[in-house]
Amino acid sequence: MQGPEPTKPVTVALANGNPLVLSAMAEVFERDPRFSLVTTTATAEGFLGAVRRVGVAVGVIDWNLPALGGQRLIEVLRDQPNAPRLVVYGDDSQRDLPRLAMAAGAAGFVGQSAAIDTLLQTCLAVAAGRMVFPFLDIRRLQSDPLLLLTKRERALLEALATGLTNRELARDFAISDNTVKFHLSNLFEKLGVSNRTRAIAFFYAARSAGGV
Repeated sequence: MQGPEPTKPVTVALANGNPLVLSAMAEVFERDPRFSLVTTTATAEGFLGAVRRVGVAVGVIDWNLPALGGQRLIEVLRDQPNAPRLVVYGDDSQRDLPRLAMAAGAAGFVGQSAAIDTLLQTCLAVAAGRMVFPFLDIRRLQSDPLLLLTKRERALLEALATGLTNRELARDFAISDNTVKFHLSNLFEKLGVSNRTRAIAFFYAARSAGGV
């Protein structure tokens, strides 16, 4: 898989509870001029604090990251504007892990048994806006974009279809107006639509077809 070449180094943050894995990954990213390694941490809480202080484009995290866990970390960051796009570097013997990572809101998955270049190329692709999940049926995802939505995005789509404004969505979901805009932007991108009217039309079409 060849990822697009960036015009400037992609900023990266790494989080892994295994110090040997974390050290090895850090060395690889530091040697590669396509990337700028901003921070490394062994905990989910450390990762959250770091990316809130210094913005990064891509985060590479362990699914079993202490103590919050990878899934909860992804869900927390999905509620924040300008959050890094996340790649889960996980145990590929757990066949359901890529789907769980996608459902939580990750942008990519790389199995720990894969070649290290696969991780680098995945990070480049994710930084360019792509989603990379090698163990999932991408053709099915392309034919049914609703599978790409997180639980929060699906709930927002359903609320959006009732005619709520951004301010009303912010009130009902207890999030800021900017966070609503962030989620809707991701939602529109995943559905391949340009505005809320087309997103609502997509929702009702999918519901009529039994997809919602």
